[in-house]
Amino acid sequence: MNFNKKLAAAISSAVLLMGGQVAFADSATDIVDALVMKGVLTEEEGRLITKGHTSKTNVTPVLKEKDKNFTIESPNGENSISLTGRVHFDARAYDYSTDDSALGLTASTGSSVGADTFDIRRARIGIKYKFGKYYSGEVTANTVGTSSDVLDVGYLDVAWFEKAKFRFGQFKMPFSLEQLTSSNNIGFIERSFVDSFIPAKERGLQVFGEPVPGTTYALAMSNGTTATGSSVTGAEGDVRVDNKDIIGRFTVNFAELMKNKETVFHLGGAFSIGDSPVTTGFGTFRTESRGATYFTAPLTTNNLTHNIDRSMDRKRMGLEFAGATGPFKVQTQYVRVNHDFQGASTVDADINTFYVEGLWALTGEKHSDRYKAGAFGGIKPNKEFDASTFTGGAWELGVRYSGLDAKDFRGLGTGGILTAPTGFTSVRGTTVGVKFLPNMNSRFMLEYVHTDFEDPVTGGGARTVSVNGRDETQERAVLFRTQFMF
Repeated sequence: MNFNKKLAAAISSAVLLMGGQVAFADSATDIVDALVMKGVLTEEEGRLITKGHTSKTNVTPVLKEKDKNFTIESPNGENSISLTGRVHFDARAYDYSTDDSALGLTASTGSSVGADTFDIRRARIGIKYKFGKYYSGEVTANTVGTSSDVLDVGYLDVAWFEKAKFRFGQFKMPFSLEQLTSSNNIGFIERSFVDSFIPAKERGLQVFGEPVPGTTYALAMSNGTTATGSSVTGAEGDVRVDNKDIIGRFTVNFAELMKNKETVFHLGGAFSIGDSPVTTGFGTFRTESRGATYFTAPLTTNNLTHNIDRSMDRKRMGLEFAGATGPFKVQTQYVRVNHDFQGASTVDADINTFYVEGLWALTGEKHSDRYKAGAFGGIKPNKEFDASTFTGGAWELGVRYSGLDAKDFRGLGTGGILTAPTGFTSVRGTTVGVKFLPNMNSRFMLEYVHTDFEDPVTGGGARTVSVNGRDETQERAVLFRTQFMF
């Protein structure tokens, strides 16, 4: 059917559908708007017909659906708003090693206890918005956690220049491929050890863009400190440590540069330079299954009495790689964090952390379809799950090996200015998992996570991880997640 015939049929259909309402139409433009609203004409066809005419109903919003998410959009497409949300419901069960007397370890206190539990890991609600030609953004709120965690992200993007956009507010800093992949779409239930030592969601500003297709860059400035008691960075944590963090990332997908849309060959590098209070700047030493805390970094004590600087120079460097072809994907990252601060003498200590992971989509979904602008989105099943026949949906297997090395902190805390570190300075984790996606909006994930604690600290600190009053050298966990997002 050609366009003119389609238009005639559309108008005839609209007359039947609208009945007497057509008599009240102010103009032909109003009728076309109604046809677009009812889906009889496409927006492009509607604009072609009404070119040069002014619609009296151009404020009537258009409701659109994409990937089972609804967006309210103005007829000209320049303004829109959509609702977003996610709920991650977890079940975690732990098993620990028995006391290993051969290591000569002694009991310690103050470690986190890995308790079997049901947990609402995340529950967020938000909106994405666009207004005018150049402005867009997102505001998302947490509904679980402390009062200081209410705002998850809230930012405005200004796209006056095609290759140099600006972002203002609280958002994910440009550093880590794993962090920049949404928690809805990461390969495993929890992110790796790497994620505890990077700039994540912080308040600041950023310039970013894609110089040529297949490359991205971003440069940001942030407060660089976490709000007290919050997992989300808030206001400046200490007015005496006021230098901002400078954070940058550059990525290239060589496959896209070569016009190959079937594979991904991603390389990226990132850096962060700034300072932090010694009391907050070391990261979170918690297992990937959110069980025990395996290490406590040294802190300054009596800094005023000893007249020492409580700030710490912190430099972070990250390298990342992802390769994907068909249903297979390999991804790895390495992060080094250098800490330079004052104890009894100048301390220069590094934390090195990494992971390597592999994913296999058993049902054939291509990982290259998920990749865009230097990060990965969600898996879209080739066929949605049909409960009446128990067919369809996407299945994926994954394995990850990760580790952390903080051996530079051994022996600190003997000068009376720094507290002694406790626990283990090296840790290794292995995760094996399977996930099922009935559709793009839900996931069911089952994983086994094994963690070995190695290289106990020396000096005045306790050298063990204590769980329920028992010294531990291993942690085993089974995790299950039910996830819904839109």
